[in-house]
Amino acid sequence: MALMTAPHAANRADEPALIDERGETSWSALNDRTNRLMHWFKAQGLAPGERIAIFAGNCREYYEVITAAAHYGLAYVPINWHFAAEELAYVVADSEARVLFIEGTFETLADRLGELPIVSIRGSAYPAYEDCLATQPATEPDNQFMGGPMFYTSGTTGRPKGVKNKAPGAGGGPPPVQAMQMMTAGLTSMLAIPADGTTFICGPVYHSAQWAFSFLPLMAGSTVLSRHKFDAAEALELIDRYGVTNIHLVPTQFRRFLNLDEPERAGFSGTSLKTVWHGAAPCPPEVKRAMIDWWGPVVSEYYGSTEGSIVAMVSADDWLARPGTVGKPSPTVEITIVGEDGQPVGANESGEIFVRNLMGTDFEYHNEPEKTAAAHRAPGVFTFGDIGYFDDDGFLYLSDRKIDMIISGGVNIYPAEIEGVLAMHPAVQDVAVFGIPNDEFGEEVKAAVTLNAGFEAAEALTADLMGYCRDHLAGYKTPRSIDYLDEMPRHETGKLYKRLLKDPYWADTGRRI
Repeated sequence: MALMTAPHAANRADEPALIDERGETSWSALNDRTNRLMHWFKAQGLAPGERIAIFAGNCREYYEVITAAAHYGLAYVPINWHFAAEELAYVVADSEARVLFIEGTFETLADRLGELPIVSIRGSAYPAYEDCLATQPATEPDNQFMGGPMFYTSGTTGRPKGVKNKAPGAGGGPPPVQAMQMMTAGLTSMLAIPADGTTFICGPVYHSAQWAFSFLPLMAGSTVLSRHKFDAAEALELIDRYGVTNIHLVPTQFRRFLNLDEPERAGFSGTSLKTVWHGAAPCPPEVKRAMIDWWGPVVSEYYGSTEGSIVAMVSADDWLARPGTVGKPSPTVEITIVGEDGQPVGANESGEIFVRNLMGTDFEYHNEPEKTAAAHRAPGVFTFGDIGYFDDDGFLYLSDRKIDMIISGGVNIYPAEIEGVLAMHPAVQDVAVFGIPNDEFGEEVKAAVTLNAGFEAAEALTADLMGYCRDHLAGYKTPRSIDYLDEMPRHETGKLYKRLLKDPYWADTGRRI
């Protein structure tokens, strides 16, 4: 049996491990299907350490694939299902994935992938997922190793980059599965997630936080309830119906809960909730306070990233005493605030936030040694590009971003990628992309352009530029509005003063991010 699912299959065989819109998978069935998938990986000639990719929405099959990969020693690449065809093709090629699992809804986007083997989940254009399982035995595979995710995160210089996390003392091969047992137990304990509870994932599992807050509880024994898309009213009903004990949310989802009609809110009990974690984007204080007033002290916050996992946490009570803080460093992390002179600063002084994991873990960007080096102050000491400070009591606050990034609805968006696309449009002479305030999503994408001779600012041109972006990038990266300028604010060296474009939009908000 698969090491992590075996005890649950033995003790709770008929209880649900996975629930989605279409049905349930018991612990016994999850263990059976995990074993079959591992045998299928072997039949395809896949070896531990190699990679597969997944392009699907939240569904039970997604968790089956990553559970099998996690026991077989494969790296799996969760791909953003909002991506356009060329973005999908790029990540598959760059990650060197040997197989792609794709949900039927998205099959038409796979026509640029050449001879890559593709397995269709609930689709018809490629060999069927269920047929692959049916050809293999459910017996226990030999030599199980720990596999894990390689998430792709966009960057300040164009295409997405794969984040490869490095375990302490990692040698030439994948570690044993027992290492995942230790990681799972440690994280779920730190986050106060009940091992026998019910986890609700209502954000995309391709996001590192949604993965960590659902897959790791699953391996610890939690039932995972998933939905492909978030609906606030439905979410309240599901929490009560299934007795959800823990959930991960982003500030945009908080706003949507709070915007529900009073009868919809009044019918919600929420008594099953033990812990509600939120992160991925700054949360307006008035929104967070309203959620704590409604749901109680179960609302906790974390600060972290794909590269560094969870680095700080704060309870509801501590946050109410210090509004705006993201908490104190987690038990496995050391945080240093570094000033412009490269030296650590004291309390209440802002600087760049650097992180060191005390367990010895680190990361690198796949095929990007220069980008990896730029993120590190020293081996094992890295930054996400955020600016912040500690107060006198050791609580961390975020104040700005050093890197050029937009966070909209909890999703990181990097302007360089959008600028690179718009610069290819024949009308565009110069372009700048930046984030401006948005009440629901925190930030939204704004573009400013100067035009080539023969083109004039007009609604039709704006529509054309937006359509051009959607043809080449995921829809959420498309600018919501475009400003037309006679000239960009550039230094004579060519450096763009993007703050001069961005600051007027933030002037009356009392915040910079």
